[in-house]
Amino acid sequence: MGPVKSGSEVMLQNVLVNYLVSQARTVESSLSRALWALLERDERVAGEVFLTEPRINEMEIVIDEHAIRLLKDKNLLDSDLRLIVAALKINNDLERMGDLAVNLSQSAISLAAIKDAAPPAELEPMTAAVRAMVSKSLGALIHQNVDLAAQVLESDDVVDRYRDRVFEGLLAGMSAHPGLAAPNLHFILASRHLERIADHATNIAEDVLFWIRGLEVRHGRARLAPEAAPHRAAEATA
Repeated sequence: MGPVKSGSEVMLQNVLVNYLVSQARTVESSLSRALWALLERDERVAGEVFLTEPRINEMEIVIDEHAIRLLKDKNLLDSDLRLIVAALKINNDLERMGDLAVNLSQSAISLAAIKDAAPPAELEPMTAAVRAMVSKSLGALIHQNVDLAAQVLESDDVVDRYRDRVFEGLLAGMSAHPGLAAPNLHFILASRHLERIADHATNIAEDVLFWIRGLEVRHGRARLAPEAAPHRAAEATA
């Protein structure tokens, strides 16, 4: 018979999940503002993103400290270890997404200062695709929903294709019209930030699958984590 978790152990793990959920909601709100600021070149909304960054950074430290405290427990189940490992990785991805929201806001402010800076046609649909990936990945985390996580993994290539088209179109525009170099470089940088946000959303979806189902799907792999495989085999024969 395996170790039995005490009420305090369960409570500490619930606190970790609640911290992650709170961080996810804060990051999603910050990203939503940053995406709006980029599309509308809204300096006021961009400024709100800067105010949120310290809170995200502080919560990252709190989550890491709490997860490390849990690792000191000698009676952890395999599922507990998966939660803690996933939490540490998801926490890092959330903080990076917060940083990228700030980067997008900086691009929005720079573009707002350039008159007649026409965004590439692909920017809005690319932003919509990234927004959907973020919403689904954080929804998968908040609701522990593996179906949403799987949908995120299917969307990553879409954002990459938008990035390539934005990059190629803007470079061609700079070659034909050198005066567009400044705004086009900002849009290229913004598209790179959007791609990185999508990458972090994918990472979070992968870690949710690892946490909830014990699935290891990184780098094109799709297999059960070793400690989860016997349990899944038992379910299949039940």
